[in-house]
Amino acid sequence: MSVKQQPNIVNDAIIKEIHDAVRSLTYGTVTIKIHDARIIQIEVTERTRFDDAWKIEEGGGI
Repeated sequence: MSVKQQPNIVNDAIIKEIHDAVRSLTYGTVTIKIHDARIIQIEVTERTRFDDAWKIEEGGGI
């Protein structure tokens, strides 16, 4: 049984979108959704970290 390889169809525009998404984040995730071996969606989730605020408040918080 052989596995049929599909050609790599990731074009420069998709690579640029992924690159820009990664570069835009300080903390977070970039999720690449694949369907039938093709990139169909890029999701960006940004996180806000409060580590420094916690130190400034000397252990204080919300």
